[in-house]
Parts: sequence; C-alpha cells; structure tokens
Amino acid sequence: MACDLWLVPLVDVLCHSPDNPFHDDLAAYNRALAGAGLPPVPVYSYMPGLSGDVAPVAGFDYDALHFLRRAYLLRLAGLDVTPVDALGGDYTQLLEMFEQSAAGSHLVWHYDHAGAYVPVDFPVPLADDDLLASGGPLGSSHGLLRELEVVAPAIGIDPQHPPVAPPAPAPTALDEPAAPVHDDGPFARERHVWLGLHAAATRSLSQGSMIVFS
Repeated sequence: MACDLWLVPLVDVLCHSPDNPFHDDLAAYNRALAGAGLPPVPVYSYMPGLSGDVAPVAGFDYDALHFLRRAYLLRLAGLDVTPVDALGGDYTQLLEMFEQSAAGSHLVWHYDHAGAYVPVDFPVPLADDDLLASGGPLGSSHGLLRELEVVAPAIGIDPQHPPVAPPAPAPTALDEPAAPVHDDGPFARERHVWLGLHAAATRSLSQGSMIVFS
C-alpha cells in the first residue's frame, strides 16, 4: 500500500484560519508539547515563495518504510544490516528485543498512516492518550533527521552528501501501489524511503513545516 508524506506550512494564514483542517491536531500537539515542558508548534508569518503550500513531498510503500526501520534497529544494536526481500519474523523479534529503543525512536515509533513530525527538537517521541487515540506518537523533525543520519551508511548513503531525492509523486490512495523505485541496489527500497524522509525533514526545518502521513 502506498504512503504519502505531506508538508504542511506552519504559517499564520493557515494555522489561524477557522477553516484550518489541522486545528484539532495542532491543539493536541501543543498540549503534548506543553506537558513535556516544550514550546508550542511554531507559527510563522506567511512569506509567498518561501512557505510553500500543503503538498506531497515523498511517497513510498509501507513495507519499504518498515525495511528502513528494521535497518535502523539493526544499526542501533550494532548488528549487521543485511538486505531482505520481505518482512519476516526477524523484524518482529527486533521490535520485541529492542522495545525500549524502538519506543524512543522518531523513525520507528510512529503510526504508518497518521501522526506528524513538527520542527521542535525533543529527544524521544511524545505520546499521551489523545495522541495515541488519533494520530499516534508525535515526532520531532530534528530527531528524525538525526536518526536518518545514523542509518544512512548502513544502506550505502553518505548523509553529508546524499543523492538527490526523487521528485514528489502525485497523491495516491491508500489501496494504490506506490510508485516504482528506480534503484537496482540491494537496499533500493530502504534508500528510496530514506531520501523521501530526508527531503521532508530538511524542508520541515528550513521552511517551518510539519510532516504528516497519509
């Protein structure tokens, strides 16, 4: 199944609008941030040409996302990162063996189809009853970027000089297949997801946007 990543500009004309479709989500995020002693989701003055529009930034399939999460957990545990063709019991075993590490990871502990990353720096994902009942744990764009840099060498990417990310695909429905991956390497799917998440995280921080899954 396809998974789209969207960038939502955190600008006043959107966030302060009574028609803002993210109003309830932002309120829940701010409550969670306040509960952790953190500042609220930042809202900026709109600047045409800089802030951008609500638009997809990347797309991939759910299995590929889990492939990258598997690679990260292996890397974190100091184990060999080997390519796989399908998700198997070893991934489930990793999640169980390294449950604490998984729950503390912005990359791993995140719902596939909902939730968000916001440009506020905090060490581990935030979760409370409201978040878990709706979009799942709240991640940090800063934290996501740090974890992507950790796993990058294991899948053949130099995090300081990454390849150009694929162009953003047209939005896909949940039951549609993801766009094909144009990479013949052993970690092709992991790399494709990495590049999409990296593009989203860097733009989230540079443009003041939050990242949402759909």
